Amino acid sequence: MSTKPLEGIRVLDLSRVLAGPWCTQLLADLGADVIKIERPGAGDDTRHWGPPWHGEGEDRVAAYFLAANRGKRSAAIDLGTPEGADLVRRLAAKSDVLVENFKVGGLSKFGLDAATLRAANPRLIYASITGFGQDGPYADRAGYDYIIQGMSGLMSITGQPDGAPGGEPMRVGVAVVDLFTGMYTASAILAALVRRGVTGEGATIDSALFDVSLAMLANQASNALVSGQDPPRQGNTHPNIVPYQPFACADQPLIIAVGNDRQFARLAAILGASEWAQDERFATNAARVANRADLIPLIEQRLKERPAADWFAELDAAGIPAGPINTISQALADPQAAYREMVQHLNSFRLVGSPLRLDGEPAGADRPPPRLGAHTEEVLAEVE
Repeated sequence: MSTKPLEGIRVLDLSRVLAGPWCTQLLADLGADVIKIERPGAGDDTRHWGPPWHGEGEDRVAAYFLAANRGKRSAAIDLGTPEGADLVRRLAAKSDVLVENFKVGGLSKFGLDAATLRAANPRLIYASITGFGQDGPYADRAGYDYIIQGMSGLMSITGQPDGAPGGEPMRVGVAVVDLFTGMYTASAILAALVRRGVTGEGATIDSALFDVSLAMLANQASNALVSGQDPPRQGNTHPNIVPYQPFACADQPLIIAVGNDRQFARLAAILGASEWAQDERFATNAARVANRADLIPLIEQRLKERPAADWFAELDAAGIPAGPINTISQALADPQAAYREMVQHLNSFRLVGSPLRLDGEPAGADRPPPRLGAHTEEVLAEVE
């Protein structure tokens, strides 16, 4: 696209690891000029979280860092020195947005807190990301995705049921709380930019991993509030929809996700059991949920008769959602991923691209993840 939505917006990124960098990477994808402030000689912790590594020697960087830092410029500035803190204050005076994930009050000693910087630049949108927010009994605690997954109840609904092999609470296989917090914070920043266009005033944004993890429990949290009971772990099944899970076929599993009674009737017909759609035990989703233990073995018995690819062809033709359980490499190599340009090539880097499309074009950044301090001189020249 010729003009990206956030062109002309400067974002000062004082965050590290994942939630903050994920937020600012999204803003960079949308065209913002993101300046990543890093510790001289060390940089973001994730630069060193390998293997695997990209490159060798001084240019070696962990794949983890590459996942959350495309589209940014890196300036190596030591906030712990008066000179470094002053440079960042001067950058903040010329910025539209600042994102940080220090502990509550951690930037006050440098004069880089929201009150100080917004007094100097009332248009500044200052976003803080912490584990538990700026207030409350846990405000001083550090926040880590894994801990928050446990505390928020997310792990209690993830994994195999009690009594099943391997039945215990499990963390999700990617740091979803960090990622969701980054996206929620980016959404709040975009809303604040729109409001600033009307009022001329910036904003102070308080994002907490714990709050986000509770919010993203979605229907499971609603189930608990409505029923008064904690949802159990169900492995790969769904608490509210049946059938909605992987099934063993003759060669490999196939996920089938029946979203309504019409789809179930078509599934029953494909399986040679049209009578199921009239059976009072299975005719409605509520009945199927109540009689899950009776229905699932019947479906699986039929599916085991033929390979997954055969079943998928019929299900897909009938408009019944279904699909395989891919490895990450298989998913990235999928023809759909290739068509949607979800693997991006920037210089020597192969990166997952942005999922955002505006006016039919991907919204990804054109700048690869930066070397530590690669843009220090040009950034400092901008505050002279």
